[in-house]
Amino acid sequence: MQGDVAGGHSAAASARDLQPSGRLESGDLDAPVSEDDLGRMSARHGRQARRLQQSVDRRLKDRQILFLLAQDGFQGSRYDLFVEELVRYGISVLRGWMHSGFIFQLVAQRGFGLQPHELDLEELATQSEVREELATMTVARALPRFRQTALVEGGWTFEGGASITTYFMGACIYRFPNEFRRHRAAAERQRRALQGQQTMYGNPDGPRSTADEVLGKMWVREELENITDPRTRTVVALTLDDYTQEEIQQMLDEKSVRVIEGLLYRWRKKEQRHQGGGQHD
Repeated sequence: MQGDVAGGHSAAASARDLQPSGRLESGDLDAPVSEDDLGRMSARHGRQARRLQQSVDRRLKDRQILFLLAQDGFQGSRYDLFVEELVRYGISVLRGWMHSGFIFQLVAQRGFGLQPHELDLEELATQSEVREELATMTVARALPRFRQTALVEGGWTFEGGASITTYFMGACIYRFPNEFRRHRAAAERQRRALQGQQTMYGNPDGPRSTADEVLGKMWVREELENITDPRTRTVVALTLDDYTQEEIQQMLDEKSVRVIEGLLYRWRKKEQRHQGGGQHD
């Protein structure tokens, strides 16, 4: 895949932009072109020419760099320096695209409908550590295939019209959806774990440390065999595995979530009494 990531006008599109929008009267054909019109057209073509020349110069430089890297077999100190610069560039661009939400427009254009929630967009706009993690993982996933297809197999060419950095960002766009889905799934697991913690232990007076949570779960797993009621034992075990009460209700074909809440509540109260009296079933 080659071509600028942000897109651009083709020569035909540029030519159409210069065509008159309405029908000219016959008398207008002899009318002189104003100096202002000539100046605007000259400035426009000048900008287009400069952009084209900059693109050519950049791709010529890229071709020279890749020629040297190919002599080293795309390894060694020169290649490491090239990758370091490429990674720094990729992470910076991805962070900007995530901050603005533009990344989702780019992946949608390539057929990946991630359908981000407003909370996803807010998280990426406000939490720099999330942007950093996603950008770093995306670049890390994109690099091996980029090295093989674009460099070793010669997928990038000067004639393709894209700079090597633009080509690399295209590879990153194809890797981003999987990384975003992994992040969203991990966030959902964490949400379920917190919900399960609140369900299992009630509402503690203060925040529980990670060690407390682990020890608490270990204790509950040890106590599972002492739960004599099969339904309660199943509900507690599924809650430990971070299933929501709605999911447990569907899995056990119970009438409502209230049934699940009741089983957990009665078990929790029973254990609290046993702990207070030093007894066990």
